[in-house]
Amino acid sequence: MEQASNEIRIRTVLGRLETIIDNENDNIGNDPEFDLPTSNAHKSRCLYELSMLTRDVRPDEVPASFSPQLGRVREKLATNAQRVSAHLDAVREVVTILKNAVQDLEADGTYSQEQFRLGYGT
Repeated sequence: MEQASNEIRIRTVLGRLETIIDNENDNIGNDPEFDLPTSNAHKSRCLYELSMLTRDVRPDEVPASFSPQLGRVREKLATNAQRVSAHLDAVREVVTILKNAVQDLEADGTYSQEQFRLGYGT
């Protein structure tokens, strides 16, 4: 009875994780209001719950009936990793553009405070 209950909890967490990943994959790069940190926290919570539910289960003890769901989750996580990485690359690029724009605005032909302190203006 306990094993069946544990399997139901694992399936439930896997289902929740799959939903979170689907939502994140659909919204990254499409919805500027999407709350990535909150989504990531939910995803992490699910992964933590899964690790707690399966901590005493050897890989050869995982029921074969979990294979399709685990396979889908793995595929979705791989896609998610690519999308999160692309999102972070885009954020870095925007930060670089903004940083360069600020530096260009500050470079008005006079010495910066740092340059002045180092003696370039003397």
